[in-house]
Amino acid sequence: MTLDQGLAFGLLGVTIGLFVWGRFAYDLVALAALMAGVLIGIVPAAHAFDGFSDDVVVIVGAALVISEAIGRSGAVETIMRPVTPRLRTAAVQVPVMVGATMVLSMATKNVGALAIMMPVALQLARRTGTSPAALLMPMSFAAMTGGIVTLVGTAPNIIMSRVRGELTGQPFGMFDYAPVGLAISALALLFLSLGWRLLPGGRKAAASLHAAINIAQYTVEARVPDGSASAGLSVAALEELADGEVRVSAVLGEGDRREGPAPAPDRVLAAGEVLLLRGEPEDLERLVSRAELVLTGDERAGVSAEGTDEMAVVEGVVTADSPLVGRTPSQLTLRSRHGVTLLAISRRGQQHIVEALAKLRLRVGDVVLLRGLAPTMPDNLGELRVLPLAERKVALGAGRRSWIPLGVLAAAMVLVAAGVLPVAVAFVGAVVVLFILRVMSTREAYAAVDWPVLVLLAALIPVSEAVQRTGGTDLLAGWLLAAVQNLPPAVALAVTLVLAMAVTPFLNNAATVLVMGPIAATLARKLGLSPDPFLMAVALGAACDFLTPIGHQCNTLVMGPGGYRFGDYARLGLPLSVLVVLAGVPLIALVWPLVPH
Repeated sequence: MTLDQGLAFGLLGVTIGLFVWGRFAYDLVALAALMAGVLIGIVPAAHAFDGFSDDVVVIVGAALVISEAIGRSGAVETIMRPVTPRLRTAAVQVPVMVGATMVLSMATKNVGALAIMMPVALQLARRTGTSPAALLMPMSFAAMTGGIVTLVGTAPNIIMSRVRGELTGQPFGMFDYAPVGLAISALALLFLSLGWRLLPGGRKAAASLHAAINIAQYTVEARVPDGSASAGLSVAALEELADGEVRVSAVLGEGDRREGPAPAPDRVLAAGEVLLLRGEPEDLERLVSRAELVLTGDERAGVSAEGTDEMAVVEGVVTADSPLVGRTPSQLTLRSRHGVTLLAISRRGQQHIVEALAKLRLRVGDVVLLRGLAPTMPDNLGELRVLPLAERKVALGAGRRSWIPLGVLAAAMVLVAAGVLPVAVAFVGAVVVLFILRVMSTREAYAAVDWPVLVLLAALIPVSEAVQRTGGTDLLAGWLLAAVQNLPPAVALAVTLVLAMAVTPFLNNAATVLVMGPIAATLARKLGLSPDPFLMAVALGAACDFLTPIGHQCNTLVMGPGGYRFGDYARLGLPLSVLVVLAGVPLIALVWPLVPH
């Protein structure tokens, strides 16, 4: 072992140790490792930041933005809507939600697919009394297995494509992973549809920010425009569009006066009428979109939800010294004087607000949803003495529901599959199209990107290259060769797959591929075998961390909402991991022959 190899291994060992310790953030550890590599001379200073321009970082970032756009569009929710009312028991809900998450993760990044499907699952669980724990972990595992089908479904696939390109001159294509990935996904779907019963019952979700804030339902004012889908509907039919989660508190007549008591369920709505709707922000946004209603707060201000890229919706409490107290929004001329629009009000102790919001006298303690320009919103809130609540996503007034993001993603994938554009160019181009079409703003796109993951990738790329440059991968491959050289090639492949699975919970799946990919390829060559099946084994193993909540973002994402404990993952994940190994090794060997032609 040379001095440079020893330094490279030492740096890698310390980095892995810090990852396992978990005391410091992954991105900080990766940046520290990069700087240490430069200082000890194994990473050239001129190339220290090459990772930040690497296609892998660009593709992962773009995939996250596209996933966010699809989630905001409500397209997936619309597709699922005819099905969800029929899902009354966990035995039916789990296969459907697992299958939907799996399919979606084949087209978008898996963590994005899971984030899109989780609200649907939680709403379904709340409506039917199913424990979220029965749904969320199977959906997390489904997102991971679905992600291995395409190049962009998971970060390990993207990184492994880059590794293969460097080693052979030909990266993996968009659907090179599909033959193995589809078979593994089908087996996982079958197992999860039955195996969810292995999870412990009675788990309660961790307290969420929404629960902590504990706001009574909001009331909004919306108009039925000409040609709207809601014109001619009964009150009951309109409420059904929100799956019964929104109630029509009142219908306002001329002069914004309430039309008698609460409207009867069979009361038919006409174009031009103004409604007071009561519910949670997400449910209100869903109804406003589905029923093609117009929020009168924006209408009076002459602003549309798509009118500018810099609009923000903020949730705040009216304080005792606020100029809003005792006055109505119409008296205050909020839009012209303060640059904000009142979208909704929540008043504790008075569930049913039955007068026009513009004429409602505000009180101390009222919670309001205000919409305005994001850069000036802090100053506006200060002038109004409205105390902003802890930040949480509020869909009302910020949604842009359409099929455009799905269409843009499909076009990008077709261009990549046809070889017209490389992946990075196609996905960044898709993001630009979303901006041009005003599907999302640049501010929203920056918020959608998981920057710590991108920094982790960019910083570790030069470090992993240093291990290769110093000959460290050849040395490690030689040690591994000594352990497997007398074993059948299929066993060597299985060892590689299991090793990648075992390392991922401690090293992070992206780092696992960066470190183990070159080692696996070198091992294959020393054995006289093709490197492709070994690269595939590493990608599959790194993408399938079913045993812990820390090795993959999907597992981390569902831990709190599902009320899971650390050991719960192994109850469902261990048999699934065994299934992946038993099926994955022969599948890889069949699709990617071990002996080179």
